[in-house]
Amino acid sequence: MSTETTTTVAHLGIGDRFRLWWDGLARPAQWGIGVPFILLIAMLPIIKPPILTTVGTDFAGVLAQFGMYALLAIGLNVVVGQAGLLDLGYVGFYAIGAYTVGLLTSPDSPWNQTDTWLSQKWAWLFALPIAIAITAISGLILGSPTLRLRGDYLAIVTLGFGEIVRLLADNLTTITGGGRGLSRIAYPIVGVSESRPTGYFSAGNGEAPITSGVAWFWLSIVLIIIVLLVVGNLQRSRVGRAWVAIREDEDAAEIMGVPTFKFKLWAFMIGASIGGLSGALYAGQVQFVIPTTFNIINSTLFLVAVVLGGQGNKLGVILGAFVIVYLPNFFLGRTDLFGIPIDGNEIANYKYLFFGLALIVLLIFRPQGLFPARQKLLAYGREVYVAARRAALAVTHPTSDDTTGGSR
Repeated sequence: MSTETTTTVAHLGIGDRFRLWWDGLARPAQWGIGVPFILLIAMLPIIKPPILTTVGTDFAGVLAQFGMYALLAIGLNVVVGQAGLLDLGYVGFYAIGAYTVGLLTSPDSPWNQTDTWLSQKWAWLFALPIAIAITAISGLILGSPTLRLRGDYLAIVTLGFGEIVRLLADNLTTITGGGRGLSRIAYPIVGVSESRPTGYFSAGNGEAPITSGVAWFWLSIVLIIIVLLVVGNLQRSRVGRAWVAIREDEDAAEIMGVPTFKFKLWAFMIGASIGGLSGALYAGQVQFVIPTTFNIINSTLFLVAVVLGGQGNKLGVILGAFVIVYLPNFFLGRTDLFGIPIDGNEIANYKYLFFGLALIVLLIFRPQGLFPARQKLLAYGREVYVAARRAALAVTHPTSDDTTGGSR
């Protein structure tokens, strides 16, 4: 490695160093490290490490909630982080996914299909692809007339969409149950036994070690891995390069021949479908949906997870979702922190204030987020950068030795 390259790597941050190290590993080595790490993460709700576990709430339930938020953050990252479309009403897709499962499987719904073509045991699983398809269609319907708008105008339209979905759920009482919501929503009936008469995924399953929170967390991990593989392949394709070009400068991308409207619509539909997937996961986990869950505050919280973690970085937004979910639950029920007396419940109640302040500070001092993305638009981008750097050093230092490009 040349002196110039060594100096460049030395000035990189921890995240960039880790990324370079990871990219330098062979694919078998990546799998050899990644699979045990994922298994370790999956075992956290069973191991319950003292430094991480929560006091006032079930740790497995917190991780299951984190799984839903991670999916939401990944989906919103496609829209905001990759394509650069400011979506303030993403909670609307989350609500559509949840209510689709509720309307198809809840006994309170006039559209309940569990007694007709849906199997009672696998009703949730059958309703899952329907929820994803309907939210994708919703993204198409919303995006077709509105994605010609930009910036603040698009943000206002999407904000209105989120509120329209919530108000419809609240006012269509004969269909959605209004403020009463929909209860007894279907969930996967797996692992029925004498100790677990309703299976692993039932909200009433508190039988250790595999409680309902553990089961839903494991299912979330599987879905997150699948979504990451799909989104990652899209990012490395022509679609992902078009998204980055649109995000950086839409006018320049259009001049260069990128069909910007088509790719923005793709991003909107893909993000919407992932939001619907998370909504279906939420409906099955809590087995109850009401309109107040899908308010504008939660939509803003999803956006905070993306901005906090780092727009465009898939793993970064997952860590942002973890911070958003874990920190308030960490303080719940605590009376002291490292020997200092605190009122943990009161601190948790001010979570929106703290997240708002953290977001302001972050946007001032680190607007790219805690874990910024590094786009690799060229197949040999690193090699091109090193060659250009050597050429520049050769011009400015013509008597330099061969480690910096040779003398002239």
